[in-house]
Amino acid sequence: MSLFASAQVSPAASARPQPARTRARFHTLTVEDVRPLTDDAVEVTFTVPAELAHDYDHLPGQYVALRTVLDGVEVRRSYSLCRAPEHRDDGTPTRLSVAVKRDEGGLFSTWAQTGLKPGFEIDVMSPQGTFTSGLADLDHRHVVGIAAGSGITPLMSLAQTVLSRSDTSRFTLLYTNRSTLDVMFLEDLADLKDRYPTRLVLHHVLSREQRTAPVLSGRLDEERLRLIFRTLILPADVDEWFLCGPLALVDLCREVLAGLGVERDRIRFELFTTGEEPLRAARPVEVREGEKTVQIEVTLDGVSSTVQSPVDAHESVLNAALRVRPDAPFACAGGVCGTCRARVIEGSVTMTENYALEPDEISRGFVLTCQSHPTSDRLVVDYDV
Repeated sequence: MSLFASAQVSPAASARPQPARTRARFHTLTVEDVRPLTDDAVEVTFTVPAELAHDYDHLPGQYVALRTVLDGVEVRRSYSLCRAPEHRDDGTPTRLSVAVKRDEGGLFSTWAQTGLKPGFEIDVMSPQGTFTSGLADLDHRHVVGIAAGSGITPLMSLAQTVLSRSDTSRFTLLYTNRSTLDVMFLEDLADLKDRYPTRLVLHHVLSREQRTAPVLSGRLDEERLRLIFRTLILPADVDEWFLCGPLALVDLCREVLAGLGVERDRIRFELFTTGEEPLRAARPVEVREGEKTVQIEVTLDGVSSTVQSPVDAHESVLNAALRVRPDAPFACAGGVCGTCRARVIEGSVTMTENYALEPDEISRGFVLTCQSHPTSDRLVVDYDV
């Protein structure tokens, strides 16, 4: 899934088990394979060398950011990992796989379809994200995933993991596309169904192709979703929900499920686009003599840097940080992925959007610097906490 290019993630109850957040770092990995999935999507697999294996240990449902230079410009895009972790004897991962679907006019996604080859080297960020199961015990548990288009990507990894780790777990997938030709991982899903015929249930909803069952033919709107929850997927029988797709679909599913009495802490969600143009580098900001500024101090990798930000520029904390620390972490810059997370040590900010931080993180002073704007004369943020 292309996050922001993709998203992320669910506000779940703070008492629920969460994967540890680690400082995002880039390392150069080699492309092992590029496999076509549809006419406009490919699966890209990277080799993880033994010396970097611990940096890429990950949980199903997490994502990585990719960084490269195209046409002389640095490009970053984030994509969910689409394979359950494969490990060496010592428990470290041997490879990572992501799925890249071409976006209209997308610089990186177009290059991935037409120019990316095995042997190429790309900077890959260490895995991030909390879009992963909070169930400590999967025995007799029923997990449901709802995806649209490339939103299937993290659910592939989650489904494989849920089904393989318990002989009594169940996974149901509701997957919506325009037509059969648009279904990513079609053969992989069929193979997974053959492997777990009684514990995996697949419901393909096609908006522009007639299915045998009328309920699975047409756009997945509120009326159709409610019908599915009355006849095919009974919410009372589900232990955990994973929603992945565009904001409109995710919001619709959350609203309907809430209306049916499903507790918020059972629902996790991830977005694959916010509609915003991904940030490539800090936008230029000029500090004019005499104008009012905010002093922003940034700590990253143990080093503190200070930058003056004009009040009238309304720039984000991330943009200001990038002007003095080009290595400041970010991926989507849309409030979705959480890569730019930092803690406010002194001062205050307002956040425009937040799809990534859990409520307990916000209460402890963490913010998304890409969406944060200073509201104090001095601001100190720490990326290392």
